[in-house]
Amino acid sequence: MPFKHNHQQVFTGPLTRDAYDATLRDAPRALDWLRQAYETGSLPLLRLPERKDDLDALKPVVERLRRDFDHVLVLGTGGSSLGGKTLVALADRGFGPKKGAPKLHFLDNIDPVTYADFFQATEGSRVGIVAISKSGSTAETLSQLLTVLPRLKGDAGRNLVIITEPTANPLRQLGERLGADILEHDPKVGGRYSVLSIVGLLPAMIAGLDAHAVRAGAWEVLKPALADREGTSDAIIGAALNVAAEKAGITTTVMMPYVDRLAEFGLWFRQLWAESLGKEGKGTTPVRAMGTVDQHSQVQLYLAGPADKFFTVITEPSRGVGDKLNLAAFGGDERLKYLDSRSMGDLLDAEARATYETLLANNRPSRLIAAETIDERVMGGLLMHFMLETMLAAQLMKIDAFDQPAVEEGKVLARKYLGEMA
Repeated sequence: MPFKHNHQQVFTGPLTRDAYDATLRDAPRALDWLRQAYETGSLPLLRLPERKDDLDALKPVVERLRRDFDHVLVLGTGGSSLGGKTLVALADRGFGPKKGAPKLHFLDNIDPVTYADFFQATEGSRVGIVAISKSGSTAETLSQLLTVLPRLKGDAGRNLVIITEPTANPLRQLGERLGADILEHDPKVGGRYSVLSIVGLLPAMIAGLDAHAVRAGAWEVLKPALADREGTSDAIIGAALNVAAEKAGITTTVMMPYVDRLAEFGLWFRQLWAESLGKEGKGTTPVRAMGTVDQHSQVQLYLAGPADKFFTVITEPSRGVGDKLNLAAFGGDERLKYLDSRSMGDLLDAEARATYETLLANNRPSRLIAAETIDERVMGGLLMHFMLETMLAAQLMKIDAFDQPAVEEGKVLARKYLGEMA
């Protein structure tokens, strides 16, 4: 496994082992559902880790985008964007792309000021576009594309790649008129579950990442879950812990990585968890916190506020990483002796362990996920684990993990308001 779970001390505060054991009794049914979905192919996302053909077919598109453009702008919102952002963060941490790769930008909102700033910043540069919408009719994505297209230089179709499902939808029809590359979005893979499809892996490949390694890591996590018949795999344990916690009155789940490269991952998880499980009065509110930054803000609430949160702390080895700290600049101040000859990684390691142990000491249900490193394989495993955990939690809660009726209600009202504008 690309990472290890530690949930041996999680039973504290409102979360009890009895509540967990009661929830886990329904695990065989949830796991049977998962196996059947895999074996019948009714849930195509479960087959993605074993596929290679779709990635091989992407190579010409990837090579052209890497060769012909200085910037690639990824248009889409929600699941069409967050998965790609999560993966690309492995290659570009905000300081520029890998050598030979264009700079990728994910403009997933529709604030016109942001677009004006982007056009100004990239004026005179070669800009390619990847527009992603499963339905091909997402208002935000169409608005983004219509804003960008008039500013493209040269052949607009040559600059544009579209990912959408194989229907006669507006985005596909526009792409066909322009002669753009059009790639297939599987109609049975929902946006928030699409990160292991070309939706997430096309941007990753443009950034120079190994998409096959992402899927290999996902398979390492999926395989034991499919073989599990007794409720011993990490995915069903995580699902049962969260459902038992909700039944015990826990209303918030906090994702707290101590790895900057997982900042976008926390936001990806936030959408996945909220949109999949927030139904019929059920679900817990997902929060993304970052260690060590949020030790100086959110941890005050976590330890001294309401005991209504479940914590997931994620770490990678950092002890000894970075330069040794030389305290000469502080004149040998004895108050700083604890830092003497330590590295920044030593401090990160100590603070992560201290936060986790302090949460437990204060009766805050917490688990630790320790990754051996954060690379494509491990990221693929993390993505698959939390998709499985979400889907299995939905099974235990007896709700549909794949619809979003409340979101659709808002879309209908937004269209009404647009129609009423003078």
